[in-house]
Amino acid sequence: MTPENSPAAGNVLETVQARYAKGAEARVPELCCPVDYDADLLSVLPEEIVERDYGCGDPSKFVREGDVVLDLGSGAGKICFMASQVAGAGGRVIGVDATAEMLGLARSHRAAIGERIGWQNVEFRHGHIQDLGLDLDLLGEWLAAHPVDGVEGLAQLEAEKNRLRRETPLVADESVDLVLSNCVLNLVDNRDKRQLFAEIHRVLRRGGRCAISDIVCDEDVPEHMQRDSELWSGCISGAMREDRFVQAFAEAGLYGAEIATYQEEPWAVVEGIEFRSMTVVAHKGKEGECLEHNEAVVYRGPWKQVVDDDGHAFRRGERTAVCRKTFEIMTREPYAGTMQGIRPLIEIDPRDAGTFESRGPRVREPHETKAGVARPDVAPGADGCEPSGSCC
Repeated sequence: MTPENSPAAGNVLETVQARYAKGAEARVPELCCPVDYDADLLSVLPEEIVERDYGCGDPSKFVREGDVVLDLGSGAGKICFMASQVAGAGGRVIGVDATAEMLGLARSHRAAIGERIGWQNVEFRHGHIQDLGLDLDLLGEWLAAHPVDGVEGLAQLEAEKNRLRRETPLVADESVDLVLSNCVLNLVDNRDKRQLFAEIHRVLRRGGRCAISDIVCDEDVPEHMQRDSELWSGCISGAMREDRFVQAFAEAGLYGAEIATYQEEPWAVVEGIEFRSMTVVAHKGKEGECLEHNEAVVYRGPWKQVVDDDGHAFRRGERTAVCRKTFEIMTREPYAGTMQGIRPLIEIDPRDAGTFESRGPRVREPHETKAGVARPDVAPGADGCEPSGSCC
């Protein structure tokens, strides 16, 4: 991120909102990449909603039944309505957008689309995706009753913003299972991108995840391009360099960030810089104490060694001693397929668990996991083999 090179925040916001307001009235082809969406999920949507979509990926593929989904920069609501069908009647979908015209379009079709789907579980909220605490509809109501006049009025406005964030947040802490976004993060001013990723972390529940599709670049965008608000609103100048985009998830406290999709051919090339679509998935859940439960994980391979976001090194085939928190992370997505968890024969009561001493990679000796248990000899083939009765 290079905040010092961004154009004035007001210029970015005004240009982006003006361009996407026009995009709510008529299709603007240059605002999107070709994306192969699920035709069944699109079949219930009116053509107007399908046409007014300006995405570069399909994060709806990551929705699961029963999810509470948050779509950042929901626009005309296409991804929200697709997610609604996958999440089902037991799920819920929240779309957040800052452009009034886009919100109006999405809200105008909400009830009718819900009727066709069979349930009403979608709502659209007015706010900036880098400030998911501030409900702009509520702020607008307050401003109508309290017009800002002079310095004192500005101070009252800031106090009201803080009160709304605290008492009636647009999206509450740890209230969402899945955060989606489709080609919107690059529209946010560089100075606000760190806060944006922090907001994603804040609203996700422990164990939640995000799937973010966006335009990234292979080289840093030069300063003169970053000052061009038209290029910014066209998803060019605000693009993050691809390696920094992935790293931003880890810096926000998320773990297991992985590139789920990567567009081979660039969507655009400007001054020799390639711009392409990429989708990154990451998870929340590494907060909390490190407690000793005599657990270990074995990295299955194929690499000789891997290192996680907290610097834990796992060597192939070795029983690596881990705390309970790391054990739980390593035995669920996205690591479960490459890690084998080993629990102790006698579980440690959580009330008796001490602090895990992290001294770098440490092998968990077998006698630790078998502590307190005398294991009888078992003849080869007596138990634990395949149903055929042969282990060979």
